[in-house]
Parts: sequence; C-alpha cells; structure tokens
Amino acid sequence: MQFIYRRVSTTDQKSDRQLPGLQADREFEDKLTGKHTDRPQLQAMLVTLRAGDVVHVHELSRLARNVKDLLELVERITGAGATIRFHKENLTFQPESNDPFQQLMLSMVSAIAQFERELIVQRVREGVAIAKAEGKYKGRKSRFTDAQVEQIQQEFQTTSNKVELAKRWGVSRGYLYKIASKA
Repeated sequence: MQFIYRRVSTTDQKSDRQLPGLQADREFEDKLTGKHTDRPQLQAMLVTLRAGDVVHVHELSRLARNVKDLLELVERITGAGATIRFHKENLTFQPESNDPFQQLMLSMVSAIAQFERELIVQRVREGVAIAKAEGKYKGRKSRFTDAQVEQIQQEFQTTSNKVELAKRWGVSRGYLYKIASKA
C-alpha cells in the first residue's frame, strides 16, 4: 500500500503544498507540532504499516523536528518492512538497506531541521520580550467580549464552586481567576 503522511503545526495551516497530486491508498494528516511523536495520525499510520508498504512524506521536518525522533521513526518504519520516501530531500530508506551516505544525509538534514526549529523558538521569545518591554504585547486577545467578562466577574463573586464556573465557561480555573482579577 502507498501512504502519505502530512503534518502542519496548527489547525489554521493547510497542507496543500505537501505532495499535491500524489495518489495513495491512505492519507494521514496531523495538525500538531512536530516537537513530539505522540500525534494521533502518525501513530495510526505506524500501527497500520506492513512489509512492502511505502510511506511518502513531503520533507523531513514534516515527520519530526528533532534528530532523535526522526531517526527512531525511520528505523521503526523500515523495521516494519516498509519504505519511507522524503520527496523534497530525495531520500529513500528501505528495509535492510544500510546505505551509509543515506544515513549521513538523514542525520545532517534532520540536525538542520532541529536547528531551524530552535532558532524559530528563540526568535519568537526575543520578539515577545521586546514587545513586552515596549508595552506592545498584551498576550492573546480574550475570546470573551467585555460584557461576558463582566458577567464572569459577577458570577465569580457570587458562586462558591469555581471549578463548575470554569467548566461552564470552558476555561481553566487559573484563567477564571485571571479574568476575575481584572475588575
């Protein structure tokens, strides 16, 4: 069987650019960070794999964002008797194939992907710190209107069961207390 695995980091992103036009028997797509491997569709694909299957991935960073995870996933896929193909890097890994050049390329390119992710995280932190210092960063905009915030604050004062109030509004207890303190 032919499989396609796609991943984007957030639900707002689209995976349209990943292997457009490629036909497969099954497609798996996660809208989660590549920081971890406990992604539902990735795990579903891994348990489905059989000897002779081929997994198509647009690029290395779509499968994993760190060297350790990527090497383990490639080993798990080929260990199941399947082949994995990274189209952008033009790398293919097959069961029982110990091509030292391919292994070197996998390690180098995955190290670059990990480095790239760490730089992005660092830049975001620096940008947020600068924006906070300039008073421009206020955090994420509340999903509640001013009227709703006012209602939450009133209910907070009158109810003794804060956990139930938080559940009813669909927020954590910590966020409930944060809203209540903005009076």
